[in-house]
Amino acid sequence: MHGILLNVSILYLCILFTACQSSENVAILSDSESPSMTYGISKLSEQLTTSNYSIITTVKNSPPDTKIVLLTSGSGIADEYKSLYASYSTEIVNDGFITTWRDNSLYVVAVTERGCVYGIMDIIDQLRVHGNIKHIQEKKINPAISFRAIKFNLPWAPYRPGPATEIHEQMCRDLKYWKSFLDMMVENRFNALTLWSNHLFPFMIRSRNYPKATPFDDDELEEWKTFWKSLFRMAKIRGIETYIVNWNIVVSEEFAENYDAKIYDDRSELVKKYTRESVTQLINEYEDLTGLGVTLADWMGNWGENLMTPLQREEWIRETFIDGMNQADRKVKFIHRAVLAGDPKEMRRVIDYAGLPEKTVVEVKFNWSHGHSTPTLAITHANNDGTIMREFWDPKPENYFIAWTIRNEDFFVLRWGNPEFIRNHIATNNHDYVDGYFIGSEGYIPAVDYSQKDHPHKTWDYAFQKQWLFYAMWGRLLFNPEETDESIAQLFSIRYQNVDALKLLKAYSLASETPLEIASFYKGTWDFTLYSEGFLAPVQFGFDDQQSPFISIEEMIRHETLAPNYLSIEKYCRARISGDTLSSDWVTPLQLADRVSTRASEGMECIEELRNSNVNPALGLELDDLEIWCNLGLYFADKIRAGVALRLFYDGKERAQQEAAEKYLVSCLDHWKNIISLTEDKYKPMPYVSMGYHDSLWPEFTEFHWKFFLKDVEQDLKYVQEMK
Repeated sequence: MHGILLNVSILYLCILFTACQSSENVAILSDSESPSMTYGISKLSEQLTTSNYSIITTVKNSPPDTKIVLLTSGSGIADEYKSLYASYSTEIVNDGFITTWRDNSLYVVAVTERGCVYGIMDIIDQLRVHGNIKHIQEKKINPAISFRAIKFNLPWAPYRPGPATEIHEQMCRDLKYWKSFLDMMVENRFNALTLWSNHLFPFMIRSRNYPKATPFDDDELEEWKTFWKSLFRMAKIRGIETYIVNWNIVVSEEFAENYDAKIYDDRSELVKKYTRESVTQLINEYEDLTGLGVTLADWMGNWGENLMTPLQREEWIRETFIDGMNQADRKVKFIHRAVLAGDPKEMRRVIDYAGLPEKTVVEVKFNWSHGHSTPTLAITHANNDGTIMREFWDPKPENYFIAWTIRNEDFFVLRWGNPEFIRNHIATNNHDYVDGYFIGSEGYIPAVDYSQKDHPHKTWDYAFQKQWLFYAMWGRLLFNPEETDESIAQLFSIRYQNVDALKLLKAYSLASETPLEIASFYKGTWDFTLYSEGFLAPVQFGFDDQQSPFISIEEMIRHETLAPNYLSIEKYCRARISGDTLSSDWVTPLQLADRVSTRASEGMECIEELRNSNVNPALGLELDDLEIWCNLGLYFADKIRAGVALRLFYDGKERAQQEAAEKYLVSCLDHWKNIISLTEDKYKPMPYVSMGYHDSLWPEFTEFHWKFFLKDVEQDLKYVQEMK
């Protein structure tokens, strides 16, 4: 039996197993005993044990029948493996890997340790399905997207303060939670954790020149430091990069009070100096932190009387973050958000000045705050108008790449998963200047599940575990968009015995189209302008009937679409009244309604078949969510039809159109009552994530539940019935 020899010593990590039902032995060999490889091997060991393999501690008398050989570098490898590594390593890019059989040895070949861990995770996935190491299939996978990040807004110095944030403060200090979250990231091939907060420095360091900027005494701050260092170390071991992302210009309340400054938008030399020194000190004190990110909003003179030009905003970033980074003892990576940057040329100038050894990540919000909509780029947030500023990527940058942020401000309660949308999004938007995606929310923190009522069949401890498929699909498909539905469906087979996994995936996909279509049809910009899951638009940027956060029939008629090829009800009806011929490229409201209702009805059929064939109560909870989505889709479709009929009635005063609108709104009421019946005993009233950020436009809107808006659904019907 042979080891893999390194230059200095033999790192012969050999773990032996024998299947309970046979005498076959399995050995794991690695050319590295680094923390990352040790982590991967430990996970593989756990799975082999779960798959009924027993650990054998010695092989003195006989070689193993099967070896798993992990190759991660070209130097110091034993002669017997050099040619194999050389032949395969040239085919691997970045964090890719190859698994291949040679005789009775299964090789995992990668050029990075992270890639090797992903190869291990693929083996684990296959073992979970069939449990037999001999059935492991050979694969070659290179990542489609190199930077696969989670956007995680922290509950400390939060951008979105309020009850929906405060509830997570304790859990987000729990390293047990983070261990579980980071393990999930590795399993789903996410490789960057970005932690967002207005101003996190006081929670991480005591500034040498401004010690009163932090509210904590020495013991309290030491606890915080231990937490951060443990978190960053756990992430690094798992091959996950960590970034702190802030908003500008912000300081702590304690800094403002003790050093005579303003909390927001203080452009003084004092605040510049404090920020620059804090950047340097933070980098030097946290050796496992990968990098920093900056936002040129919301308090950099973007509105109001005392405006800053794009040049002034970028100069502030240069004099604080860039200079602070360059004065640190080591180099770090950098995220520059495009949001409200305003001038791509000025951003390019600052990135050029930074002279960083690795490419900067330039984050662009895809379709503003509502990325789960159309896969066509319709708006961004580089300026207040949402116009697409192509100068960010044209000409193609050399020292940075674009990373799309797919924000989720549209569903926090219901489960979601649609692989075709994700594949289509990547295929449509993975240009040569793109190499990254951020996935996450601004106001929703996936820690405490504060919506679910106590239930005997609840199988999760944390909110992200309930939304497991959301993370699994996004992470795995960003890594490999060619992963098949059959492969994804196996994740269901692992969780639920005797389930028709492909049918369940189909049900998920059909039901999950509902929020995508709502957000494609009803244009949202910033967070509070649309909440698809609740059919809410608490802040309207178009017509506002000022009656409720709920999207009324009149608001839907007059609102713009987001998808460039979707016709609004207003535009469609005007064209129809005028007798205009519409191009086949347009999707009319009625065509959309037919498509949405057809998909929702097909989803309901799948759900019924799954309920009849599987009595697993935990699966029943997932099916409930899908049924809610389908009912919301049917509601949306009939409301579109009602809107078209009502708009045509406005012009022609044909009683038949009014009657049609009334008929569809009666159906809408039935669909909404179905939603309430599915949610009332399952979900409790919960804080809506944007409450507490602004003075409430709707004082009575303090909690969200679908039942609270039954009166608005009834009001739509009453509005049409009373129309003369």
